[in-house]
Amino acid sequence: MWGGLVTKQGSTESGADFGFGVYNDHHFHLGYFLYAIAVLAKIDPAWGRKYRPQAYSLMADVMNLGRNSNSNYTRLRCFDLWKLHSWASGVTESSGGRNQESTSEAVNTYYSAALMGLAYGDAPLVATGSTLAAMEIEAAQTWWHVREGDKMYAEDFTRENRVVGILWANKRDGGLWFAPPEWRECRLGIQVLPVLPITEVLFSDVGFVRELVKWTLPALGREGVGEGWKGFLYAMEGIYDKEVALEKIGKLSGYDDGNSLTNLLWWIHSRGDEGEGGLEGGKLSWFGQYYQ
Repeated sequence: MWGGLVTKQGSTESGADFGFGVYNDHHFHLGYFLYAIAVLAKIDPAWGRKYRPQAYSLMADVMNLGRNSNSNYTRLRCFDLWKLHSWASGVTESSGGRNQESTSEAVNTYYSAALMGLAYGDAPLVATGSTLAAMEIEAAQTWWHVREGDKMYAEDFTRENRVVGILWANKRDGGLWFAPPEWRECRLGIQVLPVLPITEVLFSDVGFVRELVKWTLPALGREGVGEGWKGFLYAMEGIYDKEVALEKIGKLSGYDDGNSLTNLLWWIHSRGDEGEGGLEGGKLSWFGQYYQ
């Protein structure tokens, strides 16, 4: 009925697989598959050719553009061409309307689709993925990133927050689906993960990154803070202080799923030195040319 892919368990149980059967978080989940496909197709073109139909089916579930070219899938399942960002709530309904929590995972989806286009030599897919990613980044920096002195939200909310937890159609929350507002390390992490080259474009405002890290660090004094969430905070700190971040990362005893010591070391050692502009404007990512 809704024109898309669902998991076997999700087809009979609405709460299974984070609601995948009711199209909840489709772009979040499929984005990781698209990134993996892009990498595999790049390093093993024969594999890419063999599984191209399956790869493009996964992509089309969230990024089908044509009304007639691929009638099995709805058009731009998650992306709102009026608001210029995605919604994650699928076909569920709520008094708050539609909502989205992790902007970084949304960015990852469209960025990964563009990478797929590069791997397959598909220029239209590169252009579409890059355009949607650029708009998602702009929306994240406008609606989810809360800078000191911003006038977007009420003064008390701006004073107490540096990121929105969940943005709804008619409200904004500080908390997350899985964490209260006080768990600031989770609130930062959910707007950062996964750490990829595109992350430097999403967080190209180094001044805001400083504000965000300063706001989050005190939360690490709470008992029970997960090591995986600390890793994302230190990745952000590494944008403007590589040596301090590297020392902290070296003391971690665990990493979030999808992250690793290797990934964090790559991230830190690929940052520019302070005074060189750091990653201002996303200068190190090929995607930077699409986002000016």
